[in-house]
Amino acid sequence: MAGLEGMEQPRGHAQAAAARWSPTAEDERALKALELYGNPTEAEVSLPSRPESAATARRLTQVVVLRHWGLTPKTTEDAVLLVSELVGNAVRHTGARVFGLRMHRRRGWIRVEVRDPSRGLPCLMPVQAMDISGRGLFLVDKLADRWGVDLLPCGKTTWFEMRVADR
Repeated sequence: MAGLEGMEQPRGHAQAAAARWSPTAEDERALKALELYGNPTEAEVSLPSRPESAATARRLTQVVVLRHWGLTPKTTEDAVLLVSELVGNAVRHTGARVFGLRMHRRRGWIRVEVRDPSRGLPCLMPVQAMDISGRGLFLVDKLADRWGVDLLPCGKTTWFEMRVADR
């Protein structure tokens, strides 16, 4: 895991946001994560259920959406934010030792799935302006075109889908 621990992204500056999604800003770390953990478009990637795994999931999402699928920086940024929220929920609320990340693309859509062994359902809570937590599913609900939960015999998959332009 050496070299995968994330640096916090700067917030609130237009230049910082632009640098975050520049072609070289995170490519090296993202490609290293892909090499170490595998490609979530080919098979489910298992990650340890620890807060620092959110950075790995974000990097995997970035390299797939931006580099492999060639989608826009805005789509990439939204997908990275949403995967971070789903992973955060899996890490904080399930008590799991590991979670799985899987990504799919079909004509006009991308789908990102986070699987965990808990059958506890996530809950979309009302959000107030001054709330400092509990915004994860609110963001998923606002930014994704569709999202949901599929119960499995041993756990669940929480997913979101986004419309994308086909080239």
